[in-house]
Amino acid sequence: MNFAAAGDGTELAWTESGSGEPMLLIAGQATAMDGWGPTAELLSRSFRVIRFDHRGIGRSGRGEAERYTTRMLAEDAVAVLDAAGVSSAYVYGHSMGGRIGQWLAIDFPSRVRTLILAATSGGRSADPALRASPVALEALISGDLSRLAPLFFDTEWAADHPETVQTFFNSKASAWAKARHFKASRDHDAWSELGSIQAPTLVLHGTDDPLTPLANAVLLRKHIPGSVLVRVPGAGHGLHLDHPRTIDWIREFIARKSG
Repeated sequence: MNFAAAGDGTELAWTESGSGEPMLLIAGQATAMDGWGPTAELLSRSFRVIRFDHRGIGRSGRGEAERYTTRMLAEDAVAVLDAAGVSSAYVYGHSMGGRIGQWLAIDFPSRVRTLILAATSGGRSADPALRASPVALEALISGDLSRLAPLFFDTEWAADHPETVQTFFNSKASAWAKARHFKASRDHDAWSELGSIQAPTLVLHGTDDPLTPLANAVLLRKHIPGSVLVRVPGAGHGLHLDHPRTIDWIREFIARKSG
């Protein structure tokens, strides 16, 4: 385990596996680096995969409350890249990690070679078609695994991979940190600045995502110049784990754009 120093001195735990060109994985809201599970292992066969715990999560320090915004969390991601000696990387963000990835690409364009956004959005909107249903939000806040898992994963896949599901949902985090992660994700709003993203961008989104409806991905594609949207049939919010075909699409996209 390694530690990077954020701008305010907070220690950020990070690790790496594999070899090749660097890929930074940015986890979702209140999710530790371990939550990437088999996805990180499969990607490490092609890339030098770098993962980290967000501040307040897992083995990272807590830091100050005012630094819990998606834009400032992007600065933490830069600190991890610096600690790893990486000038630029392929960036893969899931859910809130995708929101953080957007700011990383906007504010630090030279650090992002390719941007992969999974199950995420550009932020707040008054359009009900872009928002999670009240039932889904209630289940998310409940912390009840039996209610959470169906929002993220295929039922059969979850039954066959109980350890992966447990690891994904059981990140070490205090109620204080979880509340600030939730607020950071909820307050994210990058719609007006997405047009400045220069990195080739792949948007992956499940057609049955109850937490971030597909309409968000359609708008992301419209706002990010030259971006590509792949709709994953039947997938929910955790498509990066229960739909490993997405890893092939990522490899193909990067190979095409790098070539």
